[in-house]
Amino acid sequence: MTTTLTTARTAPAEPADSIPHPPGMPRMIRRADGVIAPAAPRTFEETGLDAWILSDLTLKLLNTVPHLATPSAATQLRLPVALVEKILWQLKEDQMVEILGQVDEVSYRYAITNRGREHAKRCMEVSGYVGAAPVSLHAYTTMIEWQTARRTPPTFDQIRDTITEKLVLSDEAIQVAAMASSSGRSLFVSGPAGNGKTSLGRALHACADGDLWVPYCFTIDGTIIRIFDKQLHHPLDDGSAGEGSSVFSGGEETDRRWVRIKPPFVVAGGEMTMAELDLSYSPSHRFYEAPPHVKANGGTFLIDDFGRQRIEPHQLLNRWIIPLEQRIDHLTLHTGQKIEVPFRLMLVVATNLPLEQVSDPAFLRRMGYRLTLEKPTPARWANVFHRYAADAGAEVPGGAVESLLARYAAENRELRASEPRDLIERCRDLCRLHRKPFALSPAFLDAAWCAYFGVSETKP
Repeated sequence: MTTTLTTARTAPAEPADSIPHPPGMPRMIRRADGVIAPAAPRTFEETGLDAWILSDLTLKLLNTVPHLATPSAATQLRLPVALVEKILWQLKEDQMVEILGQVDEVSYRYAITNRGREHAKRCMEVSGYVGAAPVSLHAYTTMIEWQTARRTPPTFDQIRDTITEKLVLSDEAIQVAAMASSSGRSLFVSGPAGNGKTSLGRALHACADGDLWVPYCFTIDGTIIRIFDKQLHHPLDDGSAGEGSSVFSGGEETDRRWVRIKPPFVVAGGEMTMAELDLSYSPSHRFYEAPPHVKANGGTFLIDDFGRQRIEPHQLLNRWIIPLEQRIDHLTLHTGQKIEVPFRLMLVVATNLPLEQVSDPAFLRRMGYRLTLEKPTPARWANVFHRYAADAGAEVPGGAVESLLARYAAENRELRASEPRDLIERCRDLCRLHRKPFALSPAFLDAAWCAYFGVSETKP
């Protein structure tokens, strides 16, 4: 089935030369909707790739279908129709493909020849990647660095308001967190479990405004490394990430090898291993998947539960020392070749273990900021309880909070900032179970306490 590319031209794009950018970076234009975007390549040279990379990729694509029209090939390769037609015409001259018919005055329907099929099979043995055309590693690097350098940092008021919407922290803690967020430096957060370390990381990421262009993949000497991840990257342009989609915001003026996304937020927990922090090579597909911190470029990378991974903490610490200091990272291909990629993200490390167990002075010196979130005071715990109850739409009976705090003291339990939410939600579960209106009555709170802490309902 032939897919026709559609373009919406409500206004001409701003000339590329009006938007300064470093040498080697894609041309930038201002789209009709005001978004600054990479411009579609007009020539093979502007793709930043060797011609054989595009020819081999096109040939592999044709080897997957009985026939393919130029517009449909352009949709899947994310390249302009005129450029794809030139690629296909050259393949026809090389007797790799043949023309089956004409689609319109400028494009045709093609089928792969036996000669082309043999060449495509050899290409697949080197790399099994078929999809959007890559960008160069240099283009990816310069694009990430240019975008992060242009970003306007959030103000203190914006950061404070974002944090206080979800968390109750001291003014000192908010100040440190705001300094880390505004500067884009890393943040090491420690303290007892359940007091908002992970939530703080999410709140700081929510302060990152704007958008970010990332490629589907980049190439180094023909080796493909995939960047775009549907699970981690959230497109801002309808249809820009859909496989086989023919609708692209910005039309042919935008380089569709790039996807406009929200700044990414990537979390790595106790399941993280050292192998996951390097390129992941698939022998069956014969291309690489970028590690999570590379996919987090331009956003936030949260290492949660630091020290509980299946590797020694000092190994992870050593892994981050050079990226934190030089803002670049080195990844290794399965051939042993090293490549250099940007490390332009906010790294947040959260741990509830003692610092002496999971860190050393050399690592902490390279972290931008350090913050300890201690257990809440009774007044702060009460504040959290009242705020969450209000958000949940429940009224707090008089003396309910005081009774709960007395119970904590009688059972010698430490206060945790996450527990007001947990107790209130268990009251909600109980009310739903008994088909009663949601309420925080003493009886419901007693039952919630028992269900949460696993003790008898006997009051202190």
